[in-house]
Amino acid sequence: MEILTQLIVSAISSGTPLLLAVLGGILIERSGITQLGAEGLMLMGAVTSCLLFIHTGSLTLAILCVLAVSGLLGLLHGVLSVSLHANQVVCGLAMTIFGTGLSAYLGKPVSGQPLTGAVPKLHLTWLENVPFLGKIFAHMDLFTWFSFVLVLVMHLFIHRTSWGLHLRAVGDNPATADVMGIPVVAIRYGCVIIGSMLIGLGGADLLLVYTPTWNEGMTSGRGWIAVALIIFARWNPTRALVCAYFFGVLDILGFRVQLIGSHIPSYFLKMIPYLVTILVLMYLGWRNRNKPSGAPEALGIPYIREQRF
Repeated sequence: MEILTQLIVSAISSGTPLLLAVLGGILIERSGITQLGAEGLMLMGAVTSCLLFIHTGSLTLAILCVLAVSGLLGLLHGVLSVSLHANQVVCGLAMTIFGTGLSAYLGKPVSGQPLTGAVPKLHLTWLENVPFLGKIFAHMDLFTWFSFVLVLVMHLFIHRTSWGLHLRAVGDNPATADVMGIPVVAIRYGCVIIGSMLIGLGGADLLLVYTPTWNEGMTSGRGWIAVALIIFARWNPTRALVCAYFFGVLDILGFRVQLIGSHIPSYFLKMIPYLVTILVLMYLGWRNRNKPSGAPEALGIPYIREQRF
């Protein structure tokens, strides 16, 4: 039971950065904008939080700067995709390349410097005596609790509010939404900026909580996994929670197998989470080949007012 508890706690810690990135991606893609720049945004969020925390020692200032930098990158993506009607796939790939290169340059002076105790934990003493659950939830960090709350808030926002209905309308049929008086451009800009902030916050959580040391390319493809998990979760925030922690379990299992002295090469063990993600996506694609994918119908299609199709 103790081993199972430690595995779950580690999986939650590993999956939380992914969960934040997936939630940000869901918000962006629900508005009809394709987001393939998650890898670059996560790296920029990680290096920004590292630089600010090392030089100021203030977690609040570091998080605010992460949100500002990620929001500006999201605004740039919005200008290109929404206003200039550029190819959204190319914009996302450019964001990844830009974020990867700039983060590597900015992070050189602080590479390898440890950051310990950056994010405080919320100690729920009244929960400690609850069997099994107490050991898992009694001492979680603030980022993890924030991600739990965010899943609930996003689910209620998308499926239980009029603004969520407007968001889904913009993602499915922006022309009709525009005719009904829904501000298509404003909603898309807002979703891209806020979603980019969440993705950058996922990168900050990866550095400040899970791996408290900056290393070039430290996301190790998690941004691309987040893009895949958006499809895996079928653009649903509650399913995103399960998908992110499923990947977290696979990620931690690789380390556990190494600790027990397995002769399986470490490179193969690190490959398992990514391989399983690909296989699951292939299986779901085959099983749902004759069913609606759940994706917004206007995803990736630029909206030009009064354009005839």
